[in-house]
Amino acid sequence: MQAVIMAAGKSTRMYPLTVNKPKPLLKVLDRTIMEHNLDQLEGLVDEVIIIVGFRKDMIIEKFGSSYKGMKLFYAEQKEQLGTGHALMSAKPFLKDKFLVMNGDDLFSKRDLAALQKHDYALLAMEVEDIRKFGAVMVEDGKVKQIIEKPVANISKYANVGAYVFNKSIFSFELKKTERGEYEITDYATELARMGNMEFEVVKGYWLPVGYPWNYLEANVDMLHMMPEAITDPSAKVEDNVTIKGKVIIGANTVIRSGTYIEGPAFIGKDCEIGPNAYIRKDTILMDGVRTRAEIVDSVFMDKATAKHDCYIGHSVIGESVNIAAGTVTADYRHDGSNNMTLVKGDKIDTMRRKLGAFIGDGACLGIGTLIYPGRKIWPGKTTLPGEVVKQDIMD
Repeated sequence: MQAVIMAAGKSTRMYPLTVNKPKPLLKVLDRTIMEHNLDQLEGLVDEVIIIVGFRKDMIIEKFGSSYKGMKLFYAEQKEQLGTGHALMSAKPFLKDKFLVMNGDDLFSKRDLAALQKHDYALLAMEVEDIRKFGAVMVEDGKVKQIIEKPVANISKYANVGAYVFNKSIFSFELKKTERGEYEITDYATELARMGNMEFEVVKGYWLPVGYPWNYLEANVDMLHMMPEAITDPSAKVEDNVTIKGKVIIGANTVIRSGTYIEGPAFIGKDCEIGPNAYIRKDTILMDGVRTRAEIVDSVFMDKATAKHDCYIGHSVIGESVNIAAGTVTADYRHDGSNNMTLVKGDKIDTMRRKLGAFIGDGACLGIGTLIYPGRKIWPGKTTLPGEVVKQDIMD
């Protein structure tokens, strides 16, 4: 059997984390999103067609022609004309029945295997408020309709972006939506009209990564799924270090004296933590991180650095970012309401009471930088000593 992973988009809602790289190449804990999903497909399929577009070279270079015994093929979506158009790009490679999945969300093998048992089906998740999702209308165990952006809470099932089809769906002629795109949901809707579309409800996990704070949440969720604390034998923990709760420490990492770590926390390989660092719960430090800061509920990507007397909370810090001493990310509004942030010019409610900063790869912050909640700094940008970041710093 085959699978199709859609990974062609620019992911502009995820800026500044995806300005220079495709979202499927962002790491969650110790593996990229693409690796997580390919791992879930292992044993279910023998061929995977990856739809590429934006920075296709990065994906092809990383994964090549095979992954854990699965053959990999690449189909280019040359124009961003929607998910249906992306799937049409894979048509020359498809043989018969195949799975389809969004390449920038995280799915479980359990749910993909359940989906695979059907001829035509989609994966749905029970949610409290369907207005944030595409609504899956069901009746007698079958999908009857998919309604995008419903204005009322009309269903408890959300469409999560995973399907099983066969090549016969290409006999349906898709029409452009009002946005000028071809949508994969129109294939599912046509099958539903014929009474052929079934569904499975998520029993493993589905972790959507639509916005930067969702990426933080996906890392934290994956951390919580890890069964136990692990310290690699090559790691060095000096005297006078306190570690409480579930903490994962990678190879060749050094934890310096005076450091206090509250789990759950993840520390990758080749890191240097401390002396006198304070790593609080739900912190993910990827490979090569160096810090003496206080950090809580944040992701530090590979080779990021935060000096002494910093407070970084509820934030995502990109690769090779340098955070100078005394930097503080504000993360809580005085009125206690949800934090808002600008995405593509629109003010978005993050649904989070605590929200820090999102900093792109290679940015450098001056000593004593203060950052308002939800502000974003684009890759390679800088701040002056003592600068107060009230607005996004963009290209």
